[in-house]
Amino acid sequence: MRRFLDFTGIATLPAAGSAVQAGSPASHDVTEQLVFELAAPEPPSFGNFLPGRNAEALAAVMALASGDPAETGLILWGPPGAGKTHVLRAAVAWAEARGAPASYLAEPGALLARDPVQLPSGAMVAVDAIERAAPDAQARLFTLFNALRERGGHLLAASRTPLAALAVREDLRTRLGWGLVYELVPLADAEKPQALAAYARQRGFRLAEDVIGYLLAHGRRDMASLLGTLAALDRHSLATKRPITIPMLRDWLQREIGLDR
Repeated sequence: MRRFLDFTGIATLPAAGSAVQAGSPASHDVTEQLVFELAAPEPPSFGNFLPGRNAEALAAVMALASGDPAETGLILWGPPGAGKTHVLRAAVAWAEARGAPASYLAEPGALLARDPVQLPSGAMVAVDAIERAAPDAQARLFTLFNALRERGGHLLAASRTPLAALAVREDLRTRLGWGLVYELVPLADAEKPQALAAYARQRGFRLAEDVIGYLLAHGRRDMASLLGTLAALDRHSLATKRPITIPMLRDWLQREIGLDR
């Protein structure tokens, strides 16, 4: 079944600092804006990551999370907002779904509370922000890589800094360089409309160009928030068997967020 999201006729949001009277058209605009601010992002998965120019890197991570024996390690690097943390968490979820032991560490210092030698065979460990690794964490990361290599496991790491520029000990840099290294590139604004339309088609509905334009103009522009908004609207539309219209959005807000009309 194909569905169509229609936001036509929505007025421009009031200027910052302007007075808004309850029940006025401007108050409805503010209410509608809150849909995009309060829709919670979905748990990270490969399905809700829009790769853009990162398709090759995503395919390599998926292979690693699937237990590809060809590589022990894979490094992703790129600026904030490129999706590194999303991909690491998605890889851990993917590995766990196939029954493999997997864990995500938000920063290398968390390794100090673990003994890499005790890792189970075939485990995957995802370590974020390795550019912040202090000397003791670097030593533990070195041991972790060797333990995973010995047991047929996998290390997935992320950094804001390219491997060659990482401020780490050389033996660790060498070990990390044995695996694959990919740069993650954020989606450019010009790529977002096509990416959002593709995500909507994946979920089974069509997203009109004017709706995409409205989302990009009035909502948060980071992809996690945008996809969270689309997913929330899609779920509510299916649950209520109602098309996504302005009255439906207002009813949703009144029930879910407790705002007055």
